[in-house]
Formats: sequence, structure tokens, C-alpha cells
Amino acid sequence: FILPGYFHGGPSRLPMHRAQDLSGCAAAPALNLGDLDLTTDEFILDEVDIHIQANLEDDLVKEALRTGVDLRQYSKQVETELQRIEQASIKDYIKESQNIASLHNQITACDSILERMEGMLSSFQSDLSSISSEIQTLQQQSVSMNLRLKNRQAVRSQLSQLVDELVVPSTMISVILDSPVTEQEFLEQLHELNSKINYAKELSFRETLACSDIQDIVDRLKIKAVSKIREFILQKIYSFRKPMTNYQIPQNTLLKYRFFYQFLLANERTVAKEIRDEYVDTMSKIYFSYFKSYSSRLLKVQYEDVADKDDLMGVEDTPSLKSRNTIFTLGQRGAVLSPAELEGPILIPHTAQRGDSRYPYETLFRSQHYALLDNGCREFLFLSDFFMVAGNSALDLFNSIMGKTLSMFLKNLSTYLSDCYDSIAVFLCIHIILRFRAITVKRNIPALDKYWEAVLELLWPRFELILEMNIQSIRNTDPQKLGVLDTRPHYITRRYAEFSSAVVSINQTFPNERTNALLGQLQVEVENFVLKMAAEFPSRRDQLIFLINNYDMMLGVLMERAADDSKEVEGFQQLLLARTQEFIEEILSPPFGGMIAFVKESEALMEKGQLDKLRNDEARITQLVRGFSSSWKQSVEALSQDVMRSFTNFKNGTSIIQGALTQLIQYYHGFHKVLSQPTFRSLAVRSELINLHHLMVEVKKHKPNF
Repeated sequence: FILPGYFHGGPSRLPMHRAQDLSGCAAAPALNLGDLDLTTDEFILDEVDIHIQANLEDDLVKEALRTGVDLRQYSKQVETELQRIEQASIKDYIKESQNIASLHNQITACDSILERMEGMLSSFQSDLSSISSEIQTLQQQSVSMNLRLKNRQAVRSQLSQLVDELVVPSTMISVILDSPVTEQEFLEQLHELNSKINYAKELSFRETLACSDIQDIVDRLKIKAVSKIREFILQKIYSFRKPMTNYQIPQNTLLKYRFFYQFLLANERTVAKEIRDEYVDTMSKIYFSYFKSYSSRLLKVQYEDVADKDDLMGVEDTPSLKSRNTIFTLGQRGAVLSPAELEGPILIPHTAQRGDSRYPYETLFRSQHYALLDNGCREFLFLSDFFMVAGNSALDLFNSIMGKTLSMFLKNLSTYLSDCYDSIAVFLCIHIILRFRAITVKRNIPALDKYWEAVLELLWPRFELILEMNIQSIRNTDPQKLGVLDTRPHYITRRYAEFSSAVVSINQTFPNERTNALLGQLQVEVENFVLKMAAEFPSRRDQLIFLINNYDMMLGVLMERAADDSKEVEGFQQLLLARTQEFIEEILSPPFGGMIAFVKESEALMEKGQLDKLRNDEARITQLVRGFSSSWKQSVEALSQDVMRSFTNFKNGTSIIQGALTQLIQYYHGFHKVLSQPTFRSLAVRSELINLHHLMVEVKKHKPNF
């Protein structure tokens, strides 16, 4: 732009680079001189003033004005430069005219192509719109077709199952009609027939018309199958009745075909009931007959010599009682409770008869009840499996078969017990039942539980009665009627010891308080009896020998079988210890009584501090010292021989001698101690005392060795 007033003027005083900057300002949009038409009437000077004012605010203009540049000269330079550039630009355009023309043609061709592409894209857009609507239509059709397919598949599945279940193949018909029931093929087709019968029943509830098409043929096949199964099972049951038949074999065969009864139970209950009733009736008779015969044969091999009501613990020893030496002793009878014999083979009566073998009642009882246990467990398992019963139903069915046999057992046992006085036999029978009951519990067979209880209810009262009779017999014993007095163990205490040890040893496995209470009563009566018998002896020494011999014998027998900490063992140990100590004092008294009395008297005075009261007993002390020194060896020897003669148990006699010698040394040690007191220290006789260590060495020489 050209400032007013500077269109003409002096030379430019602006530097060239500032003029170039200013030439840049000429292109600024603030004021374009080409837009100013000074010849028009519409030109308004106010607007020019505004533009001028605005340009004056420009930094370059301010600088030009400040430095005094000649803008006219500068304007000419700029104009010349612009003309030069314009000419150069025209030359460039002319030079590039062909390229520009070619570019123009290319742009024109591109416009044509783009126009065609626009048309094609518009066509594609239209086609895509129509395709989208078609896809949506196809999707709807696909969903509809998929739904119809699923519905058809569901219908087809049900119809296929229906057709499969309703169709009766010719193979099934021929097998059911012609094949033996024992063939595997028959069993398989019977399963299929049962499935079709159940399905037909289900369809009939839904009132399916197709069911009527096969009902007739299915019914006829069912009747034929029921008939063949009934005949087969009844034949097996009838085969049980043949003599010498092992019925377990046909039972195992029936278990292989347990589905036959299941088929009958589901489709023909009257036939199923007929078969079940026939089985119950047949097996009930078989078991009853077998066990009745077996029990009667067992009794033929029982010991003939058995205890009677007079064979009690407190009665006088008679020849007849001596011959029945197992009435109160256990001996080998306890072996019947060992695991090997308890579950061993049952006795064969005719074999035992040929060998003239005889057995106590508990052995026969074990054999009889082990046979019952074995057969009963097997029968209960068969009934539960084949007849598909459980709980009370299984127990009721079992009792309907075995009830008659069990009643016979209880009746026979009751008859035997009414005249039985063999308490050990009864007690062994009790423990046989307790062990058999434990076996059935372990096998989880509850069928015989009530029977075991019934047997125990017969055995326990009888055992208690026999035991009470023995207790009463001892209580009523008159010592004066038992023959000549003897310090050796009495036969009644021996009976008690044998019997008590037997019961205690048996009772350890299954402890019973009722038994312990009765044994306690029996022990009290035996202790009282021993004291009554001892009182018959005139001297205390003989009384003590009798007591010690009996206590020692009872303790020895008990410890062979009973536990060391049992109540009976502990009781007799205390009694034996007390009487032994008293006897030691008794036998030491004759040869050494003076010294013992002096020691006891002196020790009592020493405790009171009054030992000086014996200061004048020098003569007595001298006699005691010299008497002991001169005779103690002979006295000890005589004492030892006397003890060994008095006691039947050498071990016990040896123990008593050792106790007596130990007590003697203690007394002599006390004698030494008394004489060492100041009161007696000046006595000359003290030098004659035997050295305590020397005495102990000499005493050891007199200890008997057995």
C-alpha cells in the first residue's frame, strides 16, 4: 500500500531488507489499493482514514516512519520487482503450458472416471440395500426352519422309542416260546419282555391307541414266560426234598436266576406268592428234620457220667464225686472257646460213635449252634437276595422258615437245663452264645439276634441257681462231719479254687457283673468255711498251717488262669501275707521267744525314755545272749525241717523259712541295738554277742534250695 502524501517525494531512505519487509505488507489484507476507487462518488474519506489509521498501527509502518524511509522510491522498487516476478511467472507458465494442458486433460478424465464410479457406487448401495433385506428374510426363514427341525427331531425321538418299545421282534417270540429258561438268551429276552410290559402299562395310562395293537401278543408271551419260570423254580424247590441232597447247590442255581422271581413279582404276584410259600414250607421242614435228627444223634455221644443235684461244692468227698472230677475244674474244656475250635468243623455223630468218643455237653452245644449259625446266616442272605426283602420283612420271612427249628432248640435246651447241675458247662454255653452273637453282628446278620437272647435268658438263671446252690452248700457245711482234721489243703477249697479260676478266666473276655457278684459271695463263704475249719484245730500253729496251706493252694490255682490283678487273686494274696507273718512269729516264739519279748519290751521303753527300768536285768540278758549263741543253729535247723513238713507247697515252705530267718536277723539286730544303749554298754556279756554280718552269712547256709 502507498501512504497518502507519499505518492511522490524524495528518495527512499529505507534499507533494502526493510523495503522487502514492507513489500510484504503490501499484500496484507488491511488495505488493498486495488479496492480503492478514488473516482467513485461512493468513496468515503472516513473509511480511508480508518484504513490509514489501522495501517499506521503496523509495526513495519511505525519503523518506516520512525527511520524516515522514502516510500515512493521503495514503492517503485517493489513494483519493479513484482513486474520482474510476473514476467518470470509468465515464462514458467508458458514453459509448462503443455504439462498444464496435460494436467487439465487428466483432471477432466479423472472427473469422468469419478463420475462413473459415483454411478457404480450408487448402484452398489442400492444393491446392498436390497441384499440386506433379503438376508434378513433368509435369517427369519432359517430360524423358522431350525425350530421346525427341532420339533421334528423331538417327535421322531419319541416316536422312535415308542415304535421300538411297541414292536415285538420275532426273535423274542421264538426264544420265549422255545428256549429253555436256563439259556442266557432266554434271560436276555425276558428282560426285554419285562421292559415292553412296563412300557405298555405306562402307555395304557396315557390312553395311547397304539398300545392295543401289541397288548395281546405281550400278554401271551408273559403267560408263557410265567409258566416256564414257575415250573423251573418249583422243580428246584422240590429237588431240596430228596434225601441226602445238598440244598445249597440248587440254592446257588436259583441265585443265578434271581430275576425270574423279580419278573413274577412284577407281573404275576399270585405265582410269586405260590413259589415263596412253597419254598418256605419246604425249607422249614428240611431244617426242622435235619436239626432234630442232628440234635438227637449228638446226645448219644455225650458223657454218661454227669453232675446231679447232690454234686455240690460243700458236700463230703465221695467216690462217685471223685470220679466226676470235671464238675469243678475247667481242664481242657475251655478249649471249646478258642477261635480254632469255636468255628471248627461240626461234630459228625456217627463217626464219634464208631470211635467210642464222648464229649461234654458244651462241645455238643457248640457243634449244634455253629451248624445253626452257619445255616442261618446263609439262609438269611439267600432270602434277602432271591426274594428281595430287607429289614423286618426279611426277619419275618426268616422266622417263618427257621421258627419251628429255633423253638425246638429252645425246648430241648430248657429240658436239659431243668436237670443240669454242671455249672461250668452252663457257663461255657453262655460264652459260646456270646461269641456266636458277636460273629453274627460282625457279619451284619440280625436274623438270630432274638434267638441268642432267648438262649441266654435260659442259661443265665440256671447258672446263677447252680452257683447259689453251691454257695448254700458251703454255708451249711458242718466241719465236724467232714472227717479227720488235716492241715493240708481241704478238698472243698480246692474245688472252689478250680471252679473260681475257671469262671474268672472264661469271664475275662466278656466281663459280667452278675458273675462277679456271685463269685464274690462264693469267695466270702469259702473264706468263712476255711476259718471254721481252722477253728477245729486245737493249737494256733496248726490253725495257721491249715489257713496258709489253703490260701496258698487257692492262690496258686487262681493265678494259673486269672489275671494277677483280679479281685480274687488280690484278696487271697492279702490273706496269705497276713497269716504267713503271724505264723513266722508263731514258729520263732518257742526257740527265740525270750529274746523277742526282751527286744519288744526294750524298744517300747526306749520310745518312752525309760530303758533304765531294765538296768537290773543283767542275769536275764546274759541268759538270752548265751542261750542264743549256743542253740540258734540247732533251732534254725529244726525250724526249717518243721516248716517243710508242715506245708505241701515246697515253694511256699521255702518262702516261709526265708521270711522267718529274715525276721530272726531283724530281731537279733534289734537285740544288738538295745544292748548298745548306755544302760547296757558296760555289760561284759556284750562281748559274747554274735557278729551280725557273721550271723547273716551263717543263716544263708540254712536257707533250703528247691
